[in-house]
Amino acid sequence: MPKLKTNRAANKRYGLTATGKVKRTKSNRRHLLANKTKRQKKSGKIQDGYADKTCVKTIKKLLPYGG
Repeated sequence: MPKLKTNRAANKRYGLTATGKVKRTKSNRRHLLANKTKRQKKSGKIQDGYADKTCVKTIKKLLPYGG
């Protein structure tokens, strides 16, 4: 059986935890921070959020070896 290819775009955006959850970096923290409120900036401060349940199955297909 041949090896499966990891989707490189998904590999850069997602990772798997030891328990199998899909982690991701939260959005809205890259640029234009001067125009955002403290609340907006603080909500994106946590680096590791978790992917939505509806997307997990698809993401795991793209990362066959855990990313």
